[in-house]
Amino acid sequence: MGHRKNAPKRGSLAFLPRGRSASQVGRVRFWPGLEGGPALLGFTGYKAGMTRVFLVEDRPGSPDYGREVPRPATVVEAPPLWVCAVRAYVRGRNGLRTFAEAWAENPPKDLDRAVPLPEKPDPGPALKKMEENLERIVELRLLVATQPRLTGVPKKKPDVTEVKVDGGPLGDRLKFAGGLLGKTVSVAEVFKEGQMVDVISVTKGKGVQGVVKRWGVKILPRKSRKKKRGIGAQGPWNPHRILYSVPRAGQMGYFHRTEYNKRVLKIGTDGKEVSPKGGFVRYGPVRGSYILLDGSVPGPPKRAVRLRYPARPPREAQEAPPKITHISLESPQG
Repeated sequence: MGHRKNAPKRGSLAFLPRGRSASQVGRVRFWPGLEGGPALLGFTGYKAGMTRVFLVEDRPGSPDYGREVPRPATVVEAPPLWVCAVRAYVRGRNGLRTFAEAWAENPPKDLDRAVPLPEKPDPGPALKKMEENLERIVELRLLVATQPRLTGVPKKKPDVTEVKVDGGPLGDRLKFAGGLLGKTVSVAEVFKEGQMVDVISVTKGKGVQGVVKRWGVKILPRKSRKKKRGIGAQGPWNPHRILYSVPRAGQMGYFHRTEYNKRVLKIGTDGKEVSPKGGFVRYGPVRGSYILLDGSVPGPPKRAVRLRYPARPPREAQEAPPKITHISLESPQG
């Protein structure tokens, strides 16, 4: 007796309606809390590609515990972020409302490509206003800009995003944020090897696709009337409408997605440690600092990837950095 073919449904009904993402840069809709001193809760990098690493399995429940095992890994190039501004939020009628912004002096030359800048930025009065109204402020965030010129991404315009500052009393957080204003922050100052991070990105776009590719429905027999790569019936007579669960053609890919709990395998400053021979396909070599993540990451090469402290970390996470024995540098094209 042969094995039954396993053909699960390709798409999830939980993500309906499946429309294109509004922005190519992921949006963080939730920031977790943090215990301890003040710290940044996120970072932004650019996906370079995937590679293979060999590491010593350190999960106690694994059958391969203590053995050397191969793992797929994703390289995200992560040059330092430039801190543009400190933004304070207060509680408004419909959620958070911006209370004050303190912009850094002497912005980098490409920042005006992304956002309109104040003519004469002076962060002093805005920071003082925040200090005098600490009892009203509920959240502090930093506006940070990426530096695409330091990567293999062929663009100059930086991606400006918000990153929450959390941990400790609000006064300490404001002092911490003010000290970073106008400076750069490296990925090693935000994350550490071995910890879990959430990945927020926009998936690879595939355009408008039919139901066979989009939902994985069965191709009809050869003698079928009118069509083969379609569904046999769109539903019953009653109810008099097409149900949302019926597979339909439409947009596939270029969706906003959050993937939880990717382990940080390695953080480095020399891209030659992870760049394969000839560079990554459709990206090139990694030039500077990078972060190596376990498993895959949504999106094609060059896509901006946002990393965040885990929103729902596993109960028994391995905090110690993994012992990597080998990183494959073989050319992906042979």
